[in-house]
This record gives sequence, C-alpha cells and structure tokens, in this order.
Amino acid sequence: MVVLLGIAFLAGVITALSPCVLPVLPILLAGGASGRRPYGIILGLVGSFSVFTVVGASLLNWLGLPQDALRNLAIVLLFMFAATLLVPPLARLAERPLLFLGRRRPRAESNGFVLGMSLGLVFVPCAGPVLGAVTALSATGGGGLETFIVALAYSAGHALPMLAIAVGSRRLTHAIGVLRRHAEGTRRAAGALLAASALAITLGVDQRLATAVPGYTQALQDKIERSSTARRELAKLRRVGSGPPVAAAAEMRLAPEFQGIVGWINSEPLSLKALRGRVVLVDFWTYSCINCLRTFPHLKAWDRAYRDDGLTIVGVHSPEFAFERVPDNVRTAVRKQGIRYPVALDNDFATWTAYANEYWPAKYLIDRTGRVRYFHFGEGAYDETEEQIRRYLGPEVTGDADGGEERELTARITPESYLGYERIARFAGRLAPGLDASYRFPKRPLIPDELALDGRMRVEPERLVTGQRARIRLRFTAGEVHLVLGGKGEVETFLDGRRQKTVDVRGEPRLYTLLELGPVREGLLELRFSRGISAYAFTFG
Repeated sequence: MVVLLGIAFLAGVITALSPCVLPVLPILLAGGASGRRPYGIILGLVGSFSVFTVVGASLLNWLGLPQDALRNLAIVLLFMFAATLLVPPLARLAERPLLFLGRRRPRAESNGFVLGMSLGLVFVPCAGPVLGAVTALSATGGGGLETFIVALAYSAGHALPMLAIAVGSRRLTHAIGVLRRHAEGTRRAAGALLAASALAITLGVDQRLATAVPGYTQALQDKIERSSTARRELAKLRRVGSGPPVAAAAEMRLAPEFQGIVGWINSEPLSLKALRGRVVLVDFWTYSCINCLRTFPHLKAWDRAYRDDGLTIVGVHSPEFAFERVPDNVRTAVRKQGIRYPVALDNDFATWTAYANEYWPAKYLIDRTGRVRYFHFGEGAYDETEEQIRRYLGPEVTGDADGGEERELTARITPESYLGYERIARFAGRLAPGLDASYRFPKRPLIPDELALDGRMRVEPERLVTGQRARIRLRFTAGEVHLVLGGKGEVETFLDGRRQKTVDVRGEPRLYTLLELGPVREGLLELRFSRGISAYAFTFG
C-alpha cells in the first residue's frame, strides 16, 4: 500500500505539470493575487477532489440531485467569488453571515478554502491508471478507505505544484510596489480573471485549450503509472490479477459482451454477437478526458474510411466524474466532437469491469469471429492501430484512412469550427447575436484556426444566414475542408487569394467539400456567398 501511495503521489505531481492544469491556472493566480490564503485554496481543492471523486456519485444519488449538480454549484461559486472581488460592497454583504462568530470582523479575502473546494470540483486532470482505478472502484461500489487514501495521495501530488503557483502569485503581488499601492485595482483584475476562467469552464473552452496543447508529460506518466510495479499495486487495490486487461492477442480470447449499458447514442442497442462478421474497435473514453479528445480525429477518420469495408467502432463512455454520467451531457459532447459511430453509456462501469480495463483511452480490436486480437492504451500508435484494423478487415482492403496517417492524422489539424453564436470560437471581431448586422474583416492577419466575417449577415444560435456581400475568412490547417450548408445559392471558394471553385448549394443542410488539398497544410480560406445561404459548421480532415 505504501508503494501505491508513492506512485499515486508522483502521478498527481505529473498531472499538475501537464496541459490539463492550464485551465485552472488563472484561478490559482487570481486567488493568490487577491489575498486569499494559498494553503486554504489547496486544502479545499485536495479535500473536495478526493471526497467527491470517491463518493460524489453515490452522494448525489442519495440526495436525489442531478449528477452534474456539484460541478454547476462550483461554477456558480466561482462567479460569486469573482463578483466579490469586482464589487467590494458584495464582499461586505457576503461577510455578514459570519459576523456572529466573534467580535473580529472576518475578511472574505483571507480564506481560500471555499474557493479551493470549488476548484476541486471543476479541475479535470489527465486520467491515468491510478485515477482510472479509483473512479472505477468507486462507481462499482469498491470505493472503500483504501481507495479514498489513494485518491488523497493523488490529490496531494497535484496540489503541491499548484500551491507553489498560488504562493508565488501572492508573494509577487506583495513584492511589487505598484500592485501593493493599487490593491483595489489588483483585486478587481483578479476578479476579472476569475470570472473569465469560470466562463471558459462553463463554455468548455478549457477542454479545447488543454486539447490543443500536446501531451508533453505523456511519456513520463506512462513510465510511472504503467510500470510493472504500478500494475502490480493497482491489481492489489482492485483485488484482481496483475496480468493485462485482456489476454494477449495470440490467445485470441473472446471479447466480453457489452454489459450494464444504460443508453446508446447514434445507434440502437448493439451486441458483439449481432456484430459477428464485422471487425469491431471498442474505445473506452470519457468526454472530459483530454487524452481521449486527442484521439478523436483518428477514430473519426477510421470510421469514415473503413465503415463500408466492415469496421464498426463502438465508443464505450465510462464516466470519470459525476457530471459525465448525465446522458444529455454526453450527447452534447458527441455532437460537438462530430462523432457519428455508436456510443454506449457505461455509467456503472459494467463493461469496463468485464474488460478489466484500466485506462482512458483504451482500444480493443475484435476480429470477425468475436475474438480480441489487439489492444492499445493511451494516445499514440495510430499507424500500428490502423495497420491492425486493415489486417483483420482482410487483404481486399488496400486503402487507408483518407489517404494515410501522415496526410491527415500525424499533424495537428484545425478543430471543428461552429458558426452559430452558441458555440462559435476563435472569432476575430465582435458578434451581434440574432441581429442583421454588417461585419468587417480585421486589418491584421488572422492567427491559426481563427475566422472572421465580412458583409451583411445574421448570426443565429446554430448557424449564420448570409446577406449582401457576405464573406468568411478562416486560417486553417488541414488536408480537407468541409462546411455544412443549406438553402439555395452559390459559394465561391478562394485559397490564399486564388479562386478554387464554386459550390452550388441546394436543399436541406448537408456537408459540402470545399477543399481537397492532399497533405495537411496551412492556408487562408475565403468564402463569398450569395444571399440566403445558411452556414453551420466547418469540419476538417
């Protein structure tokens, strides 16, 4: 047990150094700069993360509350903290319930514990085997004292670097004379930063930020959490054998059937028995897992390339946190990610347990006879996985995913880009939601993945509708560019200022291919629309 606690602690330290911590850094900086005690912030974070990771789902069920209630409450508290920093009278109002505790007036800025508790409920770490084991045990009723202690060790590990950041922010604020002399302005700046961070978490911008940054700690995480020692200790915690989650490919073990699935997305209920004769790729994931999100371009490309050749991808969504157990939240994530293959909701970890799985993401390749032939954990090995897919599809399948891994998948491509105001991102300019308005391209060059509007148009919740001289510019990185369009009219496409083709738009909204460039490259796309066309979302390959 002592060895496992050490591994869990180191895993937590690595998590705090990974891209997953980026979305909460502004909150730590704002908390320290506004005078809140860093030790209180970190104590609250460790406590809430440990407790609610282990017992959160059970507690919410017992109270009859929605599974995302705690996360939503935490976001509300973050906005309230921001408001008390931006508007001092609100801070004094918040102190009044505490005045009965003594003659000394409590100072709201001196206690960071509640802020830390809120932070612990919105912090979504990169999930490795340690956190996977804790979450799975908790979901299946095995989250006892040992599980809680492991979670606490993991939390303490990721809290230490965060404590250093919060302490450093506080000391820097006190050390710089300008900030000390303008304490009120510093507080308000911290409040604005805190509010912006809470808004980003609410809109899911934190996930996009962390996903865009390469997983530079992945190799170190693998070395610590996937060592033979870690596997042995985690097996003791789960009280199972220390072998691999499924038998080696040479043993051709029959794949466990889907079990305990509470719902399906993009499909009627499926079974491996009914899928006999097809090659099946089972992908365990959860929608807040950054490592999982980075694999989706590959999975979607394989689905497009090989579905007609006999491949079925089934995403098994096993939730890491309570709010991920809400089916509507998963449906929204599936829609945002553009996933079209079946997704099974494994809220009780029944299928996860049947596979003795340990990781997000984890892929199991099943041949046409229903036997597991290959598996891979974590990111990477995309060439190898695709080679195995083609191997078990059969020799008649000679193509590859949209022209090859190097063409589409090894390079970073622009993420899906929505044009309705509810989900638009990386927009250069200011929107007039729901109004007929005139837009102008910025005078500066667009940065990568940024889009801009020009001319007359109306931006609605899920689309924009073009008016006179409507144009869109987009700085993209991809080999293919597609756009969902509806209505009746024409769209002229230009690449780096050179005219490419005219797209004839007719009828109900569907996906139109604007550019097919071959290898992934960067370019400036400009679209010129006739009036009355509806544009919904760009996708890239």
